[in-house]
Amino acid sequence: MADIKILGIAGSLRKGSFNRMALRAAQGLVPAGATLEALDLPDLPGFNQDNDKTPPPAVADLKARIRAADAVLIVTPEYNFSIPGALKNAIDWASRPYGDSAWKGKPVALMGASTGALGSARAQYHLRQCFVFLDMPCVTQPEVLIAQAASKFDQAGNLTDDTARKLIGQLLANLCVLAKRQAAAV
Repeated sequence: MADIKILGIAGSLRKGSFNRMALRAAQGLVPAGATLEALDLPDLPGFNQDNDKTPPPAVADLKARIRAADAVLIVTPEYNFSIPGALKNAIDWASRPYGDSAWKGKPVALMGASTGALGSARAQYHLRQCFVFLDMPCVTQPEVLIAQAASKFDQAGNLTDDTARKLIGQLLANLCVLAKRQAAAV
């Protein structure tokens, strides 16, 4: 397998999001032989099954970018104890129509940052439930939960927490191993 292409998706739309900052930090921590391209979530209408066979052009682009990647890294905040609506909407669009999911078999890893004490744990667990149906093998360790995120980034948006940086590096290494294993099995 040539270089592993990882598509990084921040689940927050906010430009100053700690999760976007964490994704940027991850780009600097990818192992040799891998690249990490950040994707801004496209502005999509709410998923409507009436339109899943004729989706907006942004959905076709999203699905093409997912399919071109060897693996996916999702960096998510937690909203109301769960997955942000914009992220869930993008997941739903890219999984449709039934039988044409861009996610099927795609290795995935999760991480997240929040200003609270749990660092997006509940959102990550809900995403793992989605991955079961989507047939996405998921890296389970290490869990990267950047809690109290306001104290973990400097004014320029750089991740300053050494433990988080170490865990992100290990998560990405494990994602690359999973992607290689998946490619060999195909």
